[in-house]
Amino acid sequence: MLDKTNPQERPAFHGSDIEQIEQYYHIPKERIVKFGANVNPLGLSDSVKKKLARNLDVITRYPDRDYKSLRKVISGYCNADMDHVVTGNGSTELISLLISQRNARHALVIGPTYSEYERELSLTGGKISNYYLKESLGFRLEIDDLEKSLEEDVDFLIFCNPNNPTSSVLKHEELKAVLDACRKRGIFVMIDETYVEFAPSIDEITAMPFVPDYDNLMVIRGVSKFFAAPGLRLGYGVTSNQEFLRTLKKRQNPWSLNSIGAYAGELMLQDKEYIRQTRQLILSERDRCLQTLRGFRYAKTYPSYGNFILLKITKEGLDSFTVFEHAVKQGLMLRDCSSFEGLPGEYIRFCIMKPEDNTRLLACLEELLA
Repeated sequence: MLDKTNPQERPAFHGSDIEQIEQYYHIPKERIVKFGANVNPLGLSDSVKKKLARNLDVITRYPDRDYKSLRKVISGYCNADMDHVVTGNGSTELISLLISQRNARHALVIGPTYSEYERELSLTGGKISNYYLKESLGFRLEIDDLEKSLEEDVDFLIFCNPNNPTSSVLKHEELKAVLDACRKRGIFVMIDETYVEFAPSIDEITAMPFVPDYDNLMVIRGVSKFFAAPGLRLGYGVTSNQEFLRTLKKRQNPWSLNSIGAYAGELMLQDKEYIRQTRQLILSERDRCLQTLRGFRYAKTYPSYGNFILLKITKEGLDSFTVFEHAVKQGLMLRDCSSFEGLPGEYIRFCIMKPEDNTRLLACLEELLA
């Protein structure tokens, strides 16, 4: 029998493990609110649904091998040069291609963060080091301290901005300092901007304006989280390093993005009303949730720039798994962060959902943390 009091025997669930949770807790997945997935609660845009339904015949032809129409839309959406844009089968494919083609001798990953970076790096055979953000600083990066951690053989730096799971960010002045330091040392930088569109001010955070002037930079984004389309598998990258871009495209499978994905991407990135509604919902509900949580005696929160909140449990004897299980039995699935490397202590993470669901979760957490 499983001993839930033993951390070694507790089940570990990730944000997308809804079927495993259904099976383990015998709760129909339709009754579970997925606070662990970090996906836009509005779901797929109604406008996009209707246009897709009317144009399903796009699957009867091959997509343009160069995805020119989609890349033109992406360049307008990001205010980037179309020739700097590459599309892919989700941001995961582009991250994998980027890491494999850089073939770094020594990669430094800023954490705690998404484990897929290290998994892909491990396949290249190079050395991997971690620089962990400090809880005592609210998980804000110390630029001077990072520079001291850039060993002479480091040639690749990876970070997520806003970061998952801390929801912390580097703003423009800090980004420029990091990029300058890395350029001097010949270090290529990959910035994953999966959650940047949820930030209060995108312009203060995105690295897109730096792309033309820094050929040691590639910015990665996708539509899984903000546009609620993880199954579409559409990602894109932006870099001004044309030599590297040509190398990456040589290694990429032709037509890696299907016709529906390419067409849907154009629709999504031009759906201004959906973008407006999403940002209005996330910004207002994130503020409301943080304000409520600050009143809880045993909860510590941090400034949040993604569509999720990291919470530290400060009640003696109460751990993250207990809070996770307390919530999931009420049909509320959040993320137990104990599996994140470099995040010592008891933490949970949950994304912003619809107001009525957020209210339910806050009441659930209040039972243990107020």
